[in-house]
Amino acid sequence: MDRLDPHSAHGATDPMVDDGQGAIAGGAPGGAFDPWTYRDEAGVADADLVGYKVEATDGGIGRIDEASHEVGGSYLVVDTGPWIFGRKVMLPAGTVNQVDHDDRKVHVDRTRDQIRAAPGYDENSHSDAAFRDKLGGYYDDTYGNLPPGTAR
Repeated sequence: MDRLDPHSAHGATDPMVDDGQGAIAGGAPGGAFDPWTYRDEAGVADADLVGYKVEATDGGIGRIDEASHEVGGSYLVVDTGPWIFGRKVMLPAGTVNQVDHDDRKVHVDRTRDQIRAAPGYDENSHSDAAFRDKLGGYYDDTYGNLPPGTAR
């Protein structure tokens, strides 16, 4: 199964498109990363993802406890179990790379370390605009490590 790599051109055949601004597959024009919207090619399509396993680029991280399909506000809440001491994490929808419905797995384009270092999830404030800005900004910044000239 092909998955997008956050350190690649995200499936673009030409790294510079849209007047030199680049693009993320499924992202907004001009390459803007939209953390709160599932990518078209991810295969989510309003599926109930609760209970699916979540795979980072370097291994499993847990199971989905909650999945949102809000327009412009979609996310996953993942119970990491013993991986990071039972902590739950919130992943913006834009990190979802591909869904394998047969194996009930969601593949995200971040490493376990990137997910572990994300702002902590608090079920009482996860809908707070300030928290969402902070979390969305964190995941947007994880694309900042791309080499110069690589599409974003």
